[in-house]
Amino acid sequence: MFMPKITSQTIMADILRQTGAEAILAKFHVPCLTCPMAQMEMPSLRIGEVCKIYGLEQAKLLAELNKLQASVAKPKPAKKSSKAKK
Repeated sequence: MFMPKITSQTIMADILRQTGAEAILAKFHVPCLTCPMAQMEMPSLRIGEVCKIYGLEQAKLLAELNKLQASVAKPKPAKKSSKAKK
């Protein structure tokens, strides 16, 4: 799934659609992942707000999320045939 660059204004629900994003958010101790109230707010909750409220390292978190996104968005190179040409 392609997503534009993740910024402080990116909605949590959009971030969580990215494969692997939940693990990064957990690494940074984002409490919203397990909060029942936050689950209802995900469609409007912005990552910047979460970082501000909980004192999370926003710049580092965004950098890791964007690094993940860039690695997922890159097309994988074609595999070379393992058969030796004669």
